[in-house]
Amino acid sequence: MRSSIISLLACVVGITTLLLPLTLGVKEEDFKKCSQSSFCRRLRSIATKQEAAPSGTFTSPYTLASPIAVADGSWKWPLASSLYPEIRFELQVDILAEGDGIARIRIDEIDTKSQFKRYNETAKWALVDPDPSLSSSAVLKSSSGKSSISYGPSSSKLSLDIQHSPLKIIQLRNGKPEIVFNERSLFHMEHFRNREIEKTAEILSDSEQIVLKGDEQDRSWFEESDVDAFQETWKRWTDSKPKGPEGFGLDLTFPGVKHVYGLPEHASPLSLPDTTGSNSHYSDPYRLFNVDIFEYLADSPMSLYGAIPLLHAHSVDHSVGVLNLVGSDTFVDVRHDSDAVRTHWVSESGIVDVLLLPGPKPQNLFEQYAQMTGPTPLPPQWSTAYHQCRWNYNDEDDVLTVDKKFDEHDIPLDVTWLDIEYAADRKYFEWNQNAFPDPVRMLDAVASKGRKMVAIVDPHVKKSDSYRIYADTRDLDVQVKKSDGSNYDGWCWPGSSIYVDFFNPNSWAWWTKMFDLKTWKESTNALFIWNDMNEPSVFDGPEISMPRDNIHAGGWEHRDVHNINGMLFHNQTAQALIARESPAKRPFVLSRSFFAGSQKFGAIWTGDNMGDWEHLAGETAMLLSNNIAGMVFSGADVGGFFGNPTPELLVRWYQAGAFMPFFRAHAHIDTKRREPYLFDEPIRGYLRDIIRLRYQLLPVWYDAFHDASLTGSPIMRPQYAVFPGDEQGFANDDQYYVGDSGLLFKPVVQEGAETAQVYISDNQPYYDYFTNQLYPAKAHQTLTLQTPLSTFPLLIQGGSIVPSRQRVRRSSPLMWQDPYTLTIALDKDGQATGQLYQDDGVGYGYTNGEYIWRSFNFDGKTLKSTPKSAGSSPIEKGIVPYDENNNWAQLIAHVKIEQIIIFGLNAQPKSITSDNVELPFTYSPGVASNGKKEGKSSVLIVKNPGVGVVSDWEILFE
Repeated sequence: MRSSIISLLACVVGITTLLLPLTLGVKEEDFKKCSQSSFCRRLRSIATKQEAAPSGTFTSPYTLASPIAVADGSWKWPLASSLYPEIRFELQVDILAEGDGIARIRIDEIDTKSQFKRYNETAKWALVDPDPSLSSSAVLKSSSGKSSISYGPSSSKLSLDIQHSPLKIIQLRNGKPEIVFNERSLFHMEHFRNREIEKTAEILSDSEQIVLKGDEQDRSWFEESDVDAFQETWKRWTDSKPKGPEGFGLDLTFPGVKHVYGLPEHASPLSLPDTTGSNSHYSDPYRLFNVDIFEYLADSPMSLYGAIPLLHAHSVDHSVGVLNLVGSDTFVDVRHDSDAVRTHWVSESGIVDVLLLPGPKPQNLFEQYAQMTGPTPLPPQWSTAYHQCRWNYNDEDDVLTVDKKFDEHDIPLDVTWLDIEYAADRKYFEWNQNAFPDPVRMLDAVASKGRKMVAIVDPHVKKSDSYRIYADTRDLDVQVKKSDGSNYDGWCWPGSSIYVDFFNPNSWAWWTKMFDLKTWKESTNALFIWNDMNEPSVFDGPEISMPRDNIHAGGWEHRDVHNINGMLFHNQTAQALIARESPAKRPFVLSRSFFAGSQKFGAIWTGDNMGDWEHLAGETAMLLSNNIAGMVFSGADVGGFFGNPTPELLVRWYQAGAFMPFFRAHAHIDTKRREPYLFDEPIRGYLRDIIRLRYQLLPVWYDAFHDASLTGSPIMRPQYAVFPGDEQGFANDDQYYVGDSGLLFKPVVQEGAETAQVYISDNQPYYDYFTNQLYPAKAHQTLTLQTPLSTFPLLIQGGSIVPSRQRVRRSSPLMWQDPYTLTIALDKDGQATGQLYQDDGVGYGYTNGEYIWRSFNFDGKTLKSTPKSAGSSPIEKGIVPYDENNNWAQLIAHVKIEQIIIFGLNAQPKSITSDNVELPFTYSPGVASNGKKEGKSSVLIVKNPGVGVVSDWEILFE
C-alpha cells in the first residue's frame, strides 16, 4: 500500500501524516537476490556445472526401481540417489480423471530417520480438491528401464514416458515431446541430515560455497554446501533453520516452443524473457516470494506481492502448462534455445508436486487450471464499476463531500474507500470517533444512492490488552509463533503487532464472528473489505516480512507457507462477509497478496505503482499475466499510487483503468488530491467521459466475468490466447480483447502521442468504437489510429454484437431496469454474434437458475435472441438451465432493447419487421463490411424495436 521505509519511519517517530518527498524509489538491497539465498546458490549452481561439463558427461544421480500400482490411475516408484544411497525417495504419478489428461508428479523423501518431514500441504490450500479423482482408463506398461503411461481422451493420444536411469519424464502428444522433466539432470532434493563438523578444504568467507566431504565421498560435481546451510544470517537477521537444508530444484523443458508466459506477479513482459544465457534480459531469476515492495521497478524479475507458480508454453502447434504446487521462496530461470525453452526452478522447502496441463490450446489450459484451482466466482456487479480511493479520506464530511461532488459533476461512482486512518490508533474494527462519529449514518447516506464503501482490515493486530481483537487472539491462542514457541510480534502500522495464524482452524469461526453485524455494530451490509499488507508485511522483519523460522499451526515453518499465507487471510475474510447476511450476499474483498487459488476469494491489484509513463506502460503486461494465471479480477492504482501525474498522464491512466477488470483510482497520502471533478475543462470532461463509458459497457464486463466463472477464461485476453495460430502476435502485450465481446483495446502510454498502432491478427473488418471508421478485412495488418488526448484505440471486431446501456446513472445498481443497446459490427460475410448475461448482481439466486442469458445472432437477414446454454466443461455441467420464467427474469420482463445499431451493411434494407410489425429505422450509407476500402461504415439504427431481454424474438431485414 505504501513505502515500507516511510512506514517504518512513521512508526518509529510516532507521526500519523508524513510530508516526506516521494523520491526514495525501490531499495533493491532490502530484498534478496539468488546469490544471497543459500538454497538458491546451491541449487542454481547445479545448472552452472551442467552447462560447463563436456557433452554427455553430466548425468542425474537419480534412478527409479520398478513401479508399484497404488490404484487405478496411480503408481509409485522407489527413487534413489547415488549421492546418498541410504536415503529413500519416492516418485508418485497420478493421472487425473478431469482436465483432458492432467498428470500429477510428486516426489518426497520417505522413511527418514529425521524428526522432520517436508511440507506437503500446498495442494490442500490451492486446489479445489487436494486429492482429485483418478482416471480409470490410464494404462501403464513397464519394461526394463522404462515405464510408459497412456492416458487422456482417445483423440489426444497422450503418453508419459518415464525413464528409470537416469530419471527423466516426458509428456508426449501423438508421440511428440511437449514437456520434459529432468532433461538437463538438474533435479535435486536436499534430504534431511544432521549438522556435522565437515572436513573442508577451505572456508573462504561467509556465504561462499564449500565442498561437502563429511564422509569423504566427493559430491562436488553435483551438490555443494555452504556455511549458511544450517543457520543463515542476512543483514541483522538470523534464520535458525532447524531442519537444515531442505530445498529442491527441477528442470522443465518445453520442446518446440519460443514463448512461455506466467509466473505472476512480476513487472516484466508477458512473454517471459531470458534470465540466463547469452541473450539474458535479466541477471537474476524470476522470484516468487510475496513482499511489500516500495515503488517497484517497471521492468524487473524481482518478487512482488503475489506468487502463482504457473507457466504456459505456447507454439503454433500446441500449448501446455505446468503448475508447481510449492508455497516457499522460489526462483525460476528461463532460457530460450533454438529447439526449446528451458526452465530451472529452485525452492527453499516443500515436496515436488507438479501438475502437467496438456492443453493443447490456451483455452484448454485456462479451463484445466480452473478445474484444479477453481474459477473466479461472479463478483457483486457493482464491484465491476468505478471505485474512488486515496490514503486517506479524512472524516465523514470528507467522504460525503466526495460523494456529493461526483453527483454535481455528473460522474458515476459506486464505491468510496477508507484507508488506515479511519481506524483509531490503527486498531481495525474500531472507528476513529473524532473523524467518524457515526459510521452507520455515513454508510447509510452513501448506500441511499446505491453506493458502497470499503474499509481496510490488515492482518497485523495492535498489541494492546485493551484491544478486543488482540485479546481474542491471545485467549484463543491463534497467533503466529516465534521459533521458540512464544507469540511473535513485529512492527507495522499500529506499532508492536501480532499476526493471526489463519492456518489454525481455531481462528476461522472467530474471524467470521468479527464481521457479524451484531459484533461489528458500527458496520452495515454496505461496507466491504480491503485486505492489504498480507504478504505479510513486517516493517522490522527480514525482507520487510516475517522470519522464516516462525511457526504456524501444525508445526510448519513460515518458510513453507509464506506465499500461501496471504491467500488464507483473503479467504477467511471473504467467508466472513458471506456469513454475515441471510440469505448470503456475494462478498467483495480486495487483497494485495495472492497465490494459486486466490481467484476464488476476490480481487487483487498490482500494488504500490508510480504515477509515471513507464509504470503505465508496464501495467498491461502485468495484468495480462495475472489474467492467464486465473487472477482475472485485477487492476492497477489508476493515476499511480505515488507521484503527481500531469493532467495528460492522468487522463491516459483513466483510459487504461476503465479497461481493467478492477477499476479503482488510488493515491498516496502525500499526493495532491486528484478526484476527477477537481480538474478544469477539458480534462474533467475527458475523465468524466471515460468513467461514463465504463458504465455504458458494464454489460460487456459482466458477460466477461460470467464466462470466467464458467471456464476460467481471461477477462483481459492477450493476442496469443485469442489467435493461438498467429505467431506474429505471440509477444504482443500492449493490447487485448475484453472477454469474447470483440472489443479490442490498447492504452496510450507515451507522452504527447497523437497516434497509436494496433495489430490485427484475423482476416476480419474492424470498426472504431467512437467514429464507426471501418478498417477492411486483412490478416496480419497494423493499423495507425489517431489518438488525441480525448480518445484512444477501441475497436470492434467484425462479427461481434456488443450489448451496452447508454443511460448512465449515479451508480450502477440504479441502472438495473434501464434498456439495452445492441451494437452489431458485421464480419466480412455480413454476420455477427454476441451474448448478454444478467442476474440480480448481489446474491446467489443465479445458482438456482435466476438469471437471463441470451444469445444474439445476425445472419444477414434475421436478428435472433435465443436462450444461451452452458458448455460441456466440468464446471459448466452444474449450471441450472435457463428458464425465462425464473424469478429474476420475471422481475425484469419489462426491460427492453431500446436501440439496435448495425455497422457495415452493404445496402439499405427495404423493410425491417418484428412480429409482422414494420419498424422505423434510419440508414446512413458508407463502407460495407465486405468491402476493400477504409472509411466510415454504413450505419443502420432501429430505435425502440419493441423486443425485450427475457424472451425469444426475431427481427427480419428484407
